[in-house]
Amino acid sequence: MLLAQKFGKLWLAAEVILFVLVGAAVDIRYTLEAGAGAVAIIFAALAIRALGVILATAGTALNKKERLFCVIAYLPKATVQAAMGSVPLAMGLSCGKLVLSVAVLAILITAPLGAFGMDATYRRLLERE
Repeated sequence: MLLAQKFGKLWLAAEVILFVLVGAAVDIRYTLEAGAGAVAIIFAALAIRALGVILATAGTALNKKERLFCVIAYLPKATVQAAMGSVPLAMGLSCGKLVLSVAVLAILITAPLGAFGMDATYRRLLERE
């Protein structure tokens, strides 16, 4: 068995533990406190990510529909958010709980948005070769 396959199996268990620990550390009051400003920041970040995907795929053999699908496919962000969102809290920073709450809010917004977006558009945007 390849090393990558072994790490893939190890990651499955580690991923569950990561999300359980992050979920246990979230205080919903901080998420509510962040409010519309946090949601606006998340969508602004998504717009910047979309621009980055468009720039990254410019000059490739992908057509416009495929590039649009790449933008949609790159919307979800969860694992990095969960891992990095808890760092300020672990460092004891006063903003730690707020940062973690906004990171979890980003997961709750972007994961379904990307999943539904990909499911709803892949037939129209992608072609089998």
